[in-house]
Amino acid sequence: MERILKGDKILLGTCYYPEHWERGLWKDDLSRMKKHGIAAVRVAEFAWNKVEPAEGQYTFGFFDDFLETAGAADMAVIFCTPTAAPPAWLTHRYPEVLNADINGLSIHHGERRHYNYNAYAYRRFAAIITEKIAEHYGKHPCIIGWQIDNEINCGTDEFYSASDTAAFREFLKKKYQTLDNLNTAWGTVFWNQTYTAWDEVFVPRKTANNSHSPHLVLDYYRFVSESARSFVKLQSDILRKYIKSGDFITTNGIFANLDSHRMTAESLDFITYDSYPDFAYCLNADPVHSDDLNDRKWSRHLSEVRSISKVFGIMEQQSGSPGWNTRMEAPQPRPGQMALWTMQSIAHGADYVSYFRWRTCAMGTEIYWHGILDYSNRDNRRLAELASIYEKTQTLSGLAGSVYEAAFGVLKDYDNVWDSRLDAWHRRLDEVSGAGIFQAAQLTHTPFDYVYIDDSTTLEVLSKYPVLFYPHAVIMTEKRAELLEKYVESGGVLILGCRAAYKDVTGKCPMVKLPGLLQNLSGVDVTEYTFTAADEGMISVDWDGTELEAPVFNDILEPLGNARVLGRYTKSYYASSPALIVREYGKGRVYYFGGTFSRQGARVFLEKLGVAGPYRDLFELPECCELAVRRKGDARFFFVLNYTKEAVRITLKREMTDLYTRQSVSGDIELPAYGTGVYAARIENG
Repeated sequence: MERILKGDKILLGTCYYPEHWERGLWKDDLSRMKKHGIAAVRVAEFAWNKVEPAEGQYTFGFFDDFLETAGAADMAVIFCTPTAAPPAWLTHRYPEVLNADINGLSIHHGERRHYNYNAYAYRRFAAIITEKIAEHYGKHPCIIGWQIDNEINCGTDEFYSASDTAAFREFLKKKYQTLDNLNTAWGTVFWNQTYTAWDEVFVPRKTANNSHSPHLVLDYYRFVSESARSFVKLQSDILRKYIKSGDFITTNGIFANLDSHRMTAESLDFITYDSYPDFAYCLNADPVHSDDLNDRKWSRHLSEVRSISKVFGIMEQQSGSPGWNTRMEAPQPRPGQMALWTMQSIAHGADYVSYFRWRTCAMGTEIYWHGILDYSNRDNRRLAELASIYEKTQTLSGLAGSVYEAAFGVLKDYDNVWDSRLDAWHRRLDEVSGAGIFQAAQLTHTPFDYVYIDDSTTLEVLSKYPVLFYPHAVIMTEKRAELLEKYVESGGVLILGCRAAYKDVTGKCPMVKLPGLLQNLSGVDVTEYTFTAADEGMISVDWDGTELEAPVFNDILEPLGNARVLGRYTKSYYASSPALIVREYGKGRVYYFGGTFSRQGARVFLEKLGVAGPYRDLFELPECCELAVRRKGDARFFFVLNYTKEAVRITLKREMTDLYTRQSVSGDIELPAYGTGVYAARIENG
């Protein structure tokens, strides 16, 4: 059996649902998959009833038969724990396992992910079904790995059941020990919210104006993350007792209110992702032009995945148009887009790509979520494209195990990710700068990494990046401030945006001069701040004769000590006030910018600091193409991806190997509509 993510091959797979199809189709399906390059299938994530059709009654014949058929076809299998959709007999007999909405009304059976992580009954049944499946199938020779549940927190990332309130209270007792400590941390003296008994504390509930204490909500998001992680670890610990040596454990997707980095470190061998770039073309989106770069935006999501696992897998890759009978309407991928999106995933670090799904489902909510095959089951254009993708991946085996090479990094942390979700002021800044930095990097062909940090992060993690953006480090801790100082002192260049360090870890605003814990490092005093006014248009900054956009929000600055003013605002009542300050600190520098980072502004920073276009000596590319680079030793693998429906011309400025053809190439090359190229070269320096 082929084994994924071993550093030796790029492999393809698909998601298969044997319970949806007559057994007579299994053998033919698996044969057609193998013929078209599929090496592995994922099964069973919604098939609880096939193993436990009634409480305490276990039957293994169905998947025994399927695995026997898979073995005969030499098909590897990724087996799932089926806990993403508890059966009707369970939710009917134990209704406490169901989630509730913010009004406390129970969510009913009938979809998926309708459970809560904290109901004792659900954790008990989830543990039992995981153990039964692992005990029976764990040593099966066809199985190469395991997926826990399916898309943790997908669609449902808030939980309001009675079980969640009870568990939330225990979470808070462990964290704060006493109500006095909790009241202090949450600032409950505001609006007379002081708690005098633990049973007065609830998860967020319906309020008069749908507002809650931001400090409670921040801890609530942390609680949801811990609940989800403990649920995954419950299953992972059971699986580890039974599975074969070398078989992996993963789960798929990255979703809200979940520390996916800690979840992976605690319970998984690597993360896998579900990539659906066709979402960009749903009919409520602009199909002609979008400031978020349409399907190219999925490269940003893949960079998030790579921050967790440098080399990862795609468990669900777009193969047909998405759609439920209740929502989502999108065109089918055009010829070449399925291959383009596959190479997009591989370019960013995926060594395994599994398509969702083999065949479009003929029943249920996802009847319009198209797979490789349509309802008719006949050969089609997408199946032919799969065969061509397989031929390409056969030529890419040399880059398996290589890692993405970034020219700079963008710092993130979960405290600020979650704070930006609950705080509208923070969210607006985060959305503008997150999109702006990504867009500027894409359009200047400057690969970058997301770098998640916490209070345990070491200098070694940061030191590999000569330049780091920390767009809006609203929540700051002493340990993170110390880490940033060490990074700059050792030679790093740090770029801070507006609203830095004005909150502590509880989300409160200490009475200190801004930017708080970062004032010593930045050499900046924020004397005033404001949202920009709509009637003034775009606020800009003059940076040594270069216009720098400063939209949304402006910090008005003054330099401290040896810090120097580089740029000043050009209009509004604070025209000529400092907007950009640099301070030399040790061997490095820190820039404090009083605005958010638009696409134009981020591009100015990349150009001014000499980061933009690190491969200009090797390539000349139009903006519509992405350049991604994977590295193994002194070998570089350059992916050029054309996201347009028109052919484009690119130029290779030195001789390289075209990995698709194994031919040496240089000079002008035409990439067809949605075309891709992968070029290899050895570069000793850098």
